[in-house]
Amino acid sequence: MSPGSRGRMPATWSKVVSEDHSGEYEWIPLRLPPDVTRVSASIRLSIEAEYRGWELTRVRLYTDGSRRVLLRRKKRADRLHDPDQPSL
Repeated sequence: MSPGSRGRMPATWSKVVSEDHSGEYEWIPLRLPPDVTRVSASIRLSIEAEYRGWELTRVRLYTDGSRRVLLRRKKRADRLHDPDQPSL
């Protein structure tokens, strides 16, 4: 998933992220365009979960067929400065 696919979060999702007072998680909102099928989106998100440790927190489907997705993963000290870990 490219950095261009990141998007703004809906207001209710911002509240969920801000309520994480422990700072235990890192969060990333993504926007999947309308041309991405449900199966393709599922495969992409499964890859993120398997290899980068992200878990699906929220999904919102819009009338134009696009999706907004909120992913989270636990913060780890060794991941903070790892140049080999590609970003989304």
